[in-house]
Amino acid sequence: MNLLLTTCQAHNTFAVTAAIADYLTQQINQAVQFVGDISWQDRYRQIGSGQIQIGWICGYPYVQATAVTSTPLSTSPNPAIELLALPVMAGARYQNRPIYFSDVVVRHDSPFVRFADLRGARWAYNEIGSQSGYHIVRHKLAQIGENGDFFGKAIASGGHVNSLALVLAGEVEASAIDSTVLEMSMREDPTLAGQIRVLEALGPSPIPPWVIHTSVPAPLRQSIRQALTQLHLTPAGREILALGELARFETAVDAHYDPIRQMLHISQHIQL
Repeated sequence: MNLLLTTCQAHNTFAVTAAIADYLTQQINQAVQFVGDISWQDRYRQIGSGQIQIGWICGYPYVQATAVTSTPLSTSPNPAIELLALPVMAGARYQNRPIYFSDVVVRHDSPFVRFADLRGARWAYNEIGSQSGYHIVRHKLAQIGENGDFFGKAIASGGHVNSLALVLAGEVEASAIDSTVLEMSMREDPTLAGQIRVLEALGPSPIPPWVIHTSVPAPLRQSIRQALTQLHLTPAGREILALGELARFETAVDAHYDPIRQMLHISQHIQL
């Protein structure tokens, strides 16, 4: 069977994901094709249906997919997807662990100096299915005894890069940006570092996982998992990983996502 692989992360993950697709083709002696020409919503739907067999998704949809209740990715307690491997970012702040942060950013000339100053401010979030842009913010509000009316206005931008653009344009005062997206954006545009300021880092959260549809035969799933977790052992593999500022992949266990489940429980009464 030919396999399709996609990322539901920001557009700046396309290059490394496509390179890994080519690498897997060589390692498992089977064609693995990168899909990036459809909307992220369609990518999620096709991962859930098995039309796309391998996907890099957010931790929140994974948690929803493995819940007992019906979700876009699963209709039973036995989900259609399973964990494949967990990416580990290369930066020192990630402590060689499969985690990431949500950086609360404002313009460099903003008067705000701490999260509490954002009361009444205009806020952008990427979309409601995002742990880094939406659900961890709900958790932060619950932690400080606030609710969804803390912000003067909260708007969905459709993506972290869009949220960042709204902050830079002054259309909103602040947003929580996936730290990996922000770091890659600053690598692509070094002037960005002088245009924004990070008020606070929320998290860490469990890293967005790579998942695989269970229609893929178990031996093949294991071969793909092994290829990913050994990617960092060769110079060519490390070169591929560097495209996405990744250090390696590690073996995945479901319990790694329990912190998201706990955050969701704590903040269940809050909507932005």
